[in-house]
Amino acid sequence: MLISRPAHPNARSLALYTTLQKRAGSLDLPLHVVLGGDGTMLHCIHQHGGQGNFFGVNCGTLGFLMNDMPGKVEEVAEQVLRVLQDGRWINHDFPSLQLHAEGPDGLIEDFAVNDVYVARETGQTVHLRVVVDGVEVVARLVCDGLIAATPLGSTAYSFSAGGPAAHPLVEALQLTAICPHSPRLSPMVLPLSTQVEVEVESPDRRPARVSVDGQDRGRVRRLRVSLASRRVTLCFLPEHDFTGTLVRKILHA
Repeated sequence: MLISRPAHPNARSLALYTTLQKRAGSLDLPLHVVLGGDGTMLHCIHQHGGQGNFFGVNCGTLGFLMNDMPGKVEEVAEQVLRVLQDGRWINHDFPSLQLHAEGPDGLIEDFAVNDVYVARETGQTVHLRVVVDGVEVVARLVCDGLIAATPLGSTAYSFSAGGPAAHPLVEALQLTAICPHSPRLSPMVLPLSTQVEVEVESPDRRPARVSVDGQDRGRVRRLRVSLASRRVTLCFLPEHDFTGTLVRKILHA
């Protein structure tokens, strides 16, 4: 078992990390314990190449990918230890997206748990040609960018950009334009098997950058997003309610 040090620690996550390091060192379990918020979880998953099982304890604000375990630090530490010792968690496998992109410096390849998005680098809009499964959806989309999101990622940047909030267990890919000017492309919900191809028009004059799970991967001329072969395993308490969490943290936030 690996207790991951919080990537962006606050007082609570750091205190919990210190306490668990002292008390859980002897446990030999097949999982990563992640303390913090969704950003910390995504950082940890990428740090380990998506390999392993990830049990998150929410020490942030939203924590959609995490388990909520309220209480004082000592109380939470005790609760976490009991859960780990009793093996009281359920593994849920979620799809991820594969990115293949061409930039001025070569190929860019990565996988995404939440989303892949291409966005303008300067104050100018970007012009994007969008093709879905070989069908040209838009010859020139004038916008700030475009997001391809997994079910888990639907409640992140895609939702903020006007896309629908999907239940995490819905197997679909979402395509959401960021501030589309022309045409007014509506969000699309597509099968997970969909392949999305995007070409940046005039990339030197209207440069665009690609990001994966919020991390910049550099300038891009064209990219392809498809379903990745790997699935990412998140561990949740048996009483975790995906529907209730979606309503409480996203729809009623």
